[in-house]
Amino acid sequence: MPAAMVNRKRDKMDKEEVKLKIIDKIEQTKQLITEYKELTKPVSPDVAIGRISRMDHINNKSVVEASLRQAEEKLKNLERVLAMHGSEDFGKCIRCKIEIPLGRILFRPESLYCVNCAR
Repeated sequence: MPAAMVNRKRDKMDKEEVKLKIIDKIEQTKQLITEYKELTKPVSPDVAIGRISRMDHINNKSVVEASLRQAEEKLKNLERVLAMHGSEDFGKCIRCKIEIPLGRILFRPESLYCVNCAR
């Protein structure tokens, strides 16, 4: 089998692997967002948790809200990358148009930029 044919076949398998990874990450991120939203709900004043515990909850809530915003941004990027699957731009940096290494895509499927442009 010619090397070019083997490379095309491997490339197609890699892209399918990436697609499955993206779909998996989308589901994980949606689950995380649901958990974060649950944790950011206010505690009713009639619930007796104590003054210190209430202050801890307020402090933790701001940390969880920041994590929620990051998770929502990640989900948006994952959905954007998934929408690009099958197109010519899939797997390319949106700034410089250079191929993003497969290792980076597998590690961070929400990556829209190559390492150099992400800095």
